[in-house]
Amino acid sequence: MKYNHIKFGENILNYSIAGNGNTPILAFHGFGQFKEIYNPFSDLLGDKYTVYAFDIYFHGESEWKDRSKALEKQDWEEILKIFLQKHQIDEFAVCGYSMGGKFALASLELFPRKIKEFLLIAPDGIKTSFWYSLATYPNSFRRFFRAMIVKPKYFYHILNFTKKIGLVDKSLLKFANTQMNTREKRRRVYLTWVVFRHLKFDLKLIAFLINQNKIPTMMFTGKYDKIITAENMMDLLKHVKEYEHVILEAGHNTLIADTAKHLAP
Repeated sequence: MKYNHIKFGENILNYSIAGNGNTPILAFHGFGQFKEIYNPFSDLLGDKYTVYAFDIYFHGESEWKDRSKALEKQDWEEILKIFLQKHQIDEFAVCGYSMGGKFALASLELFPRKIKEFLLIAPDGIKTSFWYSLATYPNSFRRFFRAMIVKPKYFYHILNFTKKIGLVDKSLLKFANTQMNTREKRRRVYLTWVVFRHLKFDLKLIAFLINQNKIPTMMFTGKYDKIITAENMMDLLKHVKEYEHVILEAGHNTLIADTAKHLAP
C-alpha cells in the first residue's frame, strides 16, 4: 500500500493506493472512520480495482484549515481535477459509504462522463436527517449545536428525551452516543456538519446524469441498518432506469466489508 496527498490552498487531502486492477476507484468512508476501512476492497477486489481510499477532511491526516469556510462543490471539482491530473486518470469508479456518499454524489455530479461505475453503500446525501438540517442551517440551532461541544449535557438531555418518548430507535441512540462521547468527537461532528453543509443534491439531476451516461449503478444497504434504510434510498433509485439494489444481511457498521465480500469473485 502506498500513501499520498494533494494540496488545495492550505488544505490537505490524504489517501492510500492499493490493488493493481485496471479500474481506478475513488472510495470515501463514513463519519469517524479512516481510509483503512476500505482495506477489504483492496484485499478482495484488488485484481479489478486500484483503490484510492481517502481520509475525508477532519479525519485521519486530511486537514481543512479554514473551518469557517464551507466546502463548495466548485472546491471539490478543483480538488478532484488536481488528483486526476496527478495520477493521469481519465475514467474511474466511485464508491461512497455513509457520510462518504456525499462525496461520491458530488463527484458524479461534477464528472458524470468520466465515471465507469457508481457504488453507494448506505449513503448519506439522499435523505437528509432532521437533526442534520437543524445543526447546519438556522443560525440559532447552529449555535446550540456548537455549544454541545463544550457542554454535552444539552446533547444528553436530547438523547434521554427522545429515548423516553420512543422517538428514535435504540440503535440510533447508541450510534449517536458513540459519536459524541468525547470533546474531540463532538467537535468533529460539528465541523463536518457545518463545513460540508453545501453538499446537497437534486436527486432528479443525479438520476438524469446516471441515465444519460448509462453509468452502472449499485446500491448496497443493510437489512438491519436503522441509520440509513433501504426504503429511504428509493428517493434516488425511483428516478434511475437501471440499477442493482443489494440488501445485505448486515447492520450499518459492517457494510463496507460485506459489500467487498459480495462483489468478490
